[in-house]
Amino acid sequence: MKGKIIILSAPSGTGKSTIIGRLMEDAGLRLGFSVSATSRKPRGEEKNGVDYFFLSEDDFQRKIERGEFVEWEEVYAGTRYGTLESEVARVTSEGYNLIMDVDVKGALNIKKRYGDDAISIFIMPPDVATLGARLRSRGTDTEETIERRLGKAEYEMGFADRFDKVVINDNLDDAVADVDSLIRDFAGIEPS
Repeated sequence: MKGKIIILSAPSGTGKSTIIGRLMEDAGLRLGFSVSATSRKPRGEEKNGVDYFFLSEDDFQRKIERGEFVEWEEVYAGTRYGTLESEVARVTSEGYNLIMDVDVKGALNIKKRYGDDAISIFIMPPDVATLGARLRSRGTDTEETIERRLGKAEYEMGFADRFDKVVINDNLDDAVADVDSLIRDFAGIEPS
């Protein structure tokens, strides 16, 4: 049986990656992860083909021109992110439910393309101040970058009502349980 598509989107620092990591531990959800492509350089311990496919600007452009992306976006000036169609096909054809971690515009484009085979879930921070504290606690970005991310977060939060479901991450365990329940309902998986 072909897998379903679960699209998660959230402002940077909202806990989306942590939620996805926790969900991936539950074999009953039969989740496969789509590795996104990006034109940015790796950060910290990120690995090519695991965290992202790190592409040069030229390689990214060639893949756009050949129609290899389900979605792509220039998220920040000079930095593109996208989902390769081959990744969607790889995971769903193996019978896994594909969990996708994408920006808001990409999420809406994927939902439009796949319709009822996809569910879009927006992870909302409790508030912008909490989000700022989370970003600063990472210690990976400059204050200028954090301020830019907070501005983008407010913009992205304006799209929340266009998603199928919204989960507020004010308590990580509750947010994980809420997303787990949404996936089980959507994919017809019995509660754990």
